[in-house]
Amino acid sequence: MLFNKKKHLVGLDIGTALIKVAEVKDSGKGVVLQKFGVAPIRPGSIEDNQIVKIDELAQVIKTLFKSQNIKSKNIAIATGGSSVVVKTISMSSAASSSESALLESIRFEAEQYIPYDIDDMNVDFQILGDSDSNSDQMNVLLVAVKKDIVASYIDLIDLAELNAQVIDVDSFAFQNIFEASSHGNSGDMIMLIDVGAHKTSLNIVKENVSLMMRDSSSGLGQIWEEISSDANCSLDDAIKIFSGEEKKIMPIDTLDEMCQNFGKMWTMEIQNIVKTFQSKSTHGKINKVLVTGGGSLVNGFIDSLAEGLSLPVSIFNPFEGVSVNPKNFSSSFINQNAPFASIALGLALRKVDDK
Repeated sequence: MLFNKKKHLVGLDIGTALIKVAEVKDSGKGVVLQKFGVAPIRPGSIEDNQIVKIDELAQVIKTLFKSQNIKSKNIAIATGGSSVVVKTISMSSAASSSESALLESIRFEAEQYIPYDIDDMNVDFQILGDSDSNSDQMNVLLVAVKKDIVASYIDLIDLAELNAQVIDVDSFAFQNIFEASSHGNSGDMIMLIDVGAHKTSLNIVKENVSLMMRDSSSGLGQIWEEISSDANCSLDDAIKIFSGEEKKIMPIDTLDEMCQNFGKMWTMEIQNIVKTFQSKSTHGKINKVLVTGGGSLVNGFIDSLAEGLSLPVSIFNPFEGVSVNPKNFSSSFINQNAPFASIALGLALRKVDDK
């Protein structure tokens, strides 16, 4: 993977609670972490993947780039959730005889899988290869994103005086940094789970191929809202209670029980998805689970998931996918930020001419 000033991109992960930025470079001996920073945003700044407070968010991004002394304006961003449809479909290999025939066939097939008007979607695809079950068929990865969502993010990036060169999907960005780590070369079937503030993404991967992707609306926001209701406080205060900044409003035992309950609920949702996948899979069994995002830190969740799936489950450290100079980034900094860095780092590995 080679980087230069024209092709290298800064990874910008615009979450609903935190904005993360990462920059890497190729030293000739591997990819090296140059910059990484995090900035919180106010609750309600982004709702249902719609940018609500665009001026405020643009200023947060500008300040974050300035604080990290990042000069490059070319960035890669990602989106996800209900506005994005990702599905692997089978098509006749004859459809790829010409580019125009393939595009026409892709658009026709997409209409069957996208629950929105096709004219309202940006559709992209990638041919994965021949089908294992039918030599006359090929597997195609279909990705569709709502045009209005893309437009709103482009408006935000323009306002922040940056250039969005790549718009990725959250799960693919996570998979990108996963493949750069030691886990990516194991040959195992691994489930990648990203539990964010208002979305949980699941991606089952084997030999660098995504076999299934799912998004749900579960996330830390559910706990924050429960805290807000139980303690009769604002969401801002609820987040502080959850993070341990405010310890007087809610007893620790009450918060712990709340987190345990949500962890069990998320586990049940994931169990159902895994059960459905495994009942139809011809690729074997899932070997292990890697979790990222703020939800990975919820007390009891990792243990609950390991017990519910009867699989080894661990928190993924995305910094394993790049070289980190301990003189520039302390071990405490890496440990503190590892759960939040996967998407930004995965985006930072992208290049301008990536598909």
